[in-house]
Amino acid sequence: MMEVGALTFGEVTTDPITGQTPSPRQRVLDTIEQARLADEVGLDIFGVGEHHRGDFIASATAVLLAGAATVTKNIRLTSAVTVLSSDDPVRVYEQYATLDLLTDGRAEIMAGRGSYTESFPLFGYDLQDYNELFDEKLDLLLKICSENPISWSGTLRPELVDADIAPRALQNPLPIWQAVGGTPASGYHAGLRGIPMMIAFLVGPLGAHAQMVDYYRMGTEQAGIPESQLRVGASVHGFVGETSQSARDTMFTYFSRGMSENNHQRGVGFDMPRAAFNAQATPAGMPVVGSPQEVIDKIMTYRAVYGIDRIMLQMGFGGVPQREHLRAIELLGTEVAPVLRTETSK
Repeated sequence: MMEVGALTFGEVTTDPITGQTPSPRQRVLDTIEQARLADEVGLDIFGVGEHHRGDFIASATAVLLAGAATVTKNIRLTSAVTVLSSDDPVRVYEQYATLDLLTDGRAEIMAGRGSYTESFPLFGYDLQDYNELFDEKLDLLLKICSENPISWSGTLRPELVDADIAPRALQNPLPIWQAVGGTPASGYHAGLRGIPMMIAFLVGPLGAHAQMVDYYRMGTEQAGIPESQLRVGASVHGFVGETSQSARDTMFTYFSRGMSENNHQRGVGFDMPRAAFNAQATPAGMPVVGSPQEVIDKIMTYRAVYGIDRIMLQMGFGGVPQREHLRAIELLGTEVAPVLRTETSK
């Protein structure tokens, strides 16, 4: 059955219509309110993505999710993503194990290399070690999840000798997804590790990453992992509106601003003209935008192409006003998710 969720990066972006810029405190409060509503309308998962720049408020994702834990009861809470390459697996486990205890077993980690790389120089890591850092740290994080005390040695982190990593998560093991972009090798290695794979979609043809799933399955087959244990998810930009036109108008206004102001480097992102956005908003493009029925149809297409059983929509990118963002979350939870669950449980 399909799991449906929402995620945010917590952008601090000047509204192109009002000219107002929300304060970091307001964006933190907005994020907690989004999680509260997502839980209230029955979504399955809420995520916060890690970024280390002044135009985002989500550098400490575990802290934000702990705040979300205080206003939610059932929804799962996850990083989306944890930039594991520039973090310490021991500290990441400790933080999310604590979150898991706080939430009575609702915490998850989505570990990725990080498409935004500001954290590498910030914490003293060399971008030349980009791939090696991630691979070594993810393998260590998985080992921490499965055994305690732990002895381990690698090349990019001090060794651990009979180390007691505490507290231990309520869930055993603590769920860890590997977030991947467009590199087939990432899918293959996620398969070798036998962990769920979350594919990030930005813009382009909807089927552009289909090969990723093939490589994921190659990895699982080589590792001897049963197909029944495979899980693939999709993280996609989108927006749910009352009507097709209203959804497109709202998303374009802020998504185009976000692509310019928040995408990779402030002010030097790429231009997204309306005609190009409209082309992406068709059934052939990656963004999931439209009326509830359009969104249902597009997500079912993702399921047909990629075999996904989880989708998370990022509906506030570029600073969508809180009122519109909350309404989109409400429509996702009340109009879209119930239909998807029914259709995918047949």
